[in-house]
Amino acid sequence: MSRRFLFFFLDGVGLGENNPGINPFAKASMPCLNLLLEGKRLVANGTYSEGDRFSMVPLDACLGVEGMPQSATGQAMLLTGRNLVSELGYHYGPKPNPEIARIITEDNLFIRLNKFGKRSTLLNAYPQRFFESVQSGRRLLSAIPLAVTSAGLKLKTTTELFQGLALSADFTGKGWRDNLGINDMPLLSPFEAGKRLARLATLYDFSFFEYWMSDYGGHAQEMPFACSLLEEIDAVLCGLLSAWNDSEGLIFITSDHGNLEDLSTHRHTYNCVPGLVIGNKSLRMDFIKKMEDLTDVTPAILSFFENF
Repeated sequence: MSRRFLFFFLDGVGLGENNPGINPFAKASMPCLNLLLEGKRLVANGTYSEGDRFSMVPLDACLGVEGMPQSATGQAMLLTGRNLVSELGYHYGPKPNPEIARIITEDNLFIRLNKFGKRSTLLNAYPQRFFESVQSGRRLLSAIPLAVTSAGLKLKTTTELFQGLALSADFTGKGWRDNLGINDMPLLSPFEAGKRLARLATLYDFSFFEYWMSDYGGHAQEMPFACSLLEEIDAVLCGLLSAWNDSEGLIFITSDHGNLEDLSTHRHTYNCVPGLVIGNKSLRMDFIKKMEDLTDVTPAILSFFENF
């Protein structure tokens, strides 16, 4: 029996207070997420919660180390299972410094899954100018594509996006038209993008999708913009859940640090992040049972695939 796992990563999403004045998760119209959570919103309640199709636990992103949680260390902990902030003595970001990059490239989730004989991928497509800027040294890889490439896996390109074998970071492809000038880029509705996520995940054992606009929305501190991002994410989730077969695997939604849930500040937050898992009850209960912080994610994923 094969198992599928989709890691849906939302950058900069914490569990904030149920206050629509500062928290777009308490204000935005998110009918699909609210239905999944059985009438609840994605806000802090401090405890484990469970429903017919989901289980959720708050995950500590600070790990007892002074300073504001940051992307490079947060993502690296998600991808390695190591308490890097404790080892290093600091939080760091947004891109990995040489020390963090070395740790990621030596061992990470994608490398481990390769050793298990599992097919894994990053579903994001990258434009040609991204590859050119990396090759020229003008751009450093962030933690997630660094982990992928260090496992010998190729990042997806414009070609694969046109072929329907990848997704743009904004889900729909509109940003590639508006910002990159690729005027013939096929456009998806958010719902269609969610269905594509589900379809592509069936082609691999482990799939990862990275959405970074949520962190940008937090820094922008604009409630209408933040709500529009969340409503688009919700429509993607609708498409994803409509096409996902719970009996075949799990969807896991989490983040590296808080940000978007508190627009009273342009900085990151100390809030826990959601550890939201969707799928078959026995699978998700076993997956989430030992989760307390970001370092518990990689071991749980590896355990999920053990003996399969």
